[in-house]
Amino acid sequence: MPIISAPQEFNEDDLYVDLRSSIGVPLYLKCEGFNFAGSVKLKAALEMVEAAERSGLLTSGSILVESSSGNLGVALSTIAASKGYRFVCVTDSRCNLATKQMMEALGAEVHTLNEPDPEGGFLGARLAHVQRLCASDKRYVWLNQYLNANNWRAHHRLTAPHIAARFPELDVLFVGAGTTGTLMGCARWFREHRPAVRIVAVDSVGSVTFGGPPQPRMIPGLGAGVRPPLLDESFVDHVVQVRETDTVRACRRLVGRGFLFGGSTGTVVAGASQWLAEHAPDHGGITAVAISPDLGERYLDTVYQSNWVRHMYGPEAIDVDESAIAEPA
Repeated sequence: MPIISAPQEFNEDDLYVDLRSSIGVPLYLKCEGFNFAGSVKLKAALEMVEAAERSGLLTSGSILVESSSGNLGVALSTIAASKGYRFVCVTDSRCNLATKQMMEALGAEVHTLNEPDPEGGFLGARLAHVQRLCASDKRYVWLNQYLNANNWRAHHRLTAPHIAARFPELDVLFVGAGTTGTLMGCARWFREHRPAVRIVAVDSVGSVTFGGPPQPRMIPGLGAGVRPPLLDESFVDHVVQVRETDTVRACRRLVGRGFLFGGSTGTVVAGASQWLAEHAPDHGGITAVAISPDLGERYLDTVYQSNWVRHMYGPEAIDVDESAIAEPA
C-alpha cells in the first residue's frame, strides 16, 4: 500500500467489478469511487487546480469557486482543504444532503440555489450565481469545469490508458455524460490509439446534452440543462438515454448483490444494459467496460430511500425486474 501525505495523492485506478455473475450482463465496471473524494471527479479537480497554480491564476490569496451538482464539489473541497484554499461550491436543491455535509465538513462554503433559470434550468442558475460572485471580488477564481480543457485532459492522461492496458481486447466503452470531461478525454484517447473501440455515451432522459427536450431530473451527476461546451459528438459512436426510474432499478439491483453504487453509476449500468441487449443479445465474444463515477453512500436519502423514490417516481420504481435492469427506452 502507498504512503501518502495529501488526500489527492491516492486513487485506486485498477479495480473492476465483473457484473456477469451479479446481474447477467457481460460488463466490467471500472470503480472510480475509491479515493478520498469518493468519485472520478478527483482526477479532473486536481488537473484543473494544478494547471491554475502553474499558470499563476491560483495563488495563496485566491478563493476557489465552482458550480457542481455534488461530486466535483467534494473533490475540490478535499483538495482545497489539503492545499489551504478557501472554496465556495454553488449547487442546487437536488444536491444530496450527505454531499453538502461532506463539503461543509471539509471547510467549504456551500451556496444552494432553489430556483432554476427559466431557460437554463438549475445549471443556468448556478452559472449565473458564480459569475456574480466573480464580478463581486477579484479573489474568486472559477476553474469552470464546463469549459476547462484540463477536465478532459485528466482522463486522456490517466483513465483511458489504464482501461486500455487492462483490457487490450476492449470492444466497447460506456461513459456517462455530465460535463463530458470523462467522456471526451476517454473518447479522444481511444480515437487516437485504439479507434476500433466503440464509445457509447450514457445520458439521462431530460438532459439536453445530445439534443433531447429538457425535463425535470432529480438525480444529480449525469445530464445537463445546458449543452456542455466540451462535447464533440464526432468522437461518440452511440448515445443511450436512461430514464431515472431505470437508474433507481439498476442501483437497487446492484445493492441487492452487495454493491452500493451511486446514481451516476446506476445510470451508466442501465444504459450499458440497454445497449448490450440490442447490440450483443447473445452476450458472446464482446469485451465491454463501463466507468462507475461514484459510490452510493451519498444517495442513501434519495435513490436508496423508498419513500423518496415512491414520492418522485411512483411505487413501480421500487420494483426490480430480475430478468433485466432496464428495458430499452
